[in-house]
Amino acid sequence: MDATVKKIIDQLGKGDPAPSDAVSSLQRSCRMELPQDYLNFLTFFNGAAGTLPNSYHLILWPAETLLDLNEAYQVQEYAPGIFIFGSNGGGEAYGFDTRSSMAVIQVPFVGMALSEAEYLAPSFTAFLIALEQKTDDE
Repeated sequence: MDATVKKIIDQLGKGDPAPSDAVSSLQRSCRMELPQDYLNFLTFFNGAAGTLPNSYHLILWPAETLLDLNEAYQVQEYAPGIFIFGSNGGGEAYGFDTRSSMAVIQVPFVGMALSEAEYLAPSFTAFLIALEQKTDDE
């Protein structure tokens, strides 16, 4: 696991490693190649939640809940091509844009639409780093 990612996740309440069958099942069922840095996160922590020192709240969902939550939020109906993996604990979901480079995006839960997706970072690792470094006035 990337040392920088581990340092960021260590600031949050984190889950135990995902069972290998949960990660394998997720990969088979979602029918897409999830980014390796994200899969590494799941195999080490399988979810995390808390507030970073800069007051940004972060919830990263466990492998076992990802497909059900994407279905419950009707992501493919309202924002096809987005695969959400967590949230800010409020009105914004975090996800991968599966239509191209698997960049991390932010999209509102209410009024979810591709037109509302906001690019955040080119990768899961870059997303965590950017979120940790973000300040309240950004």
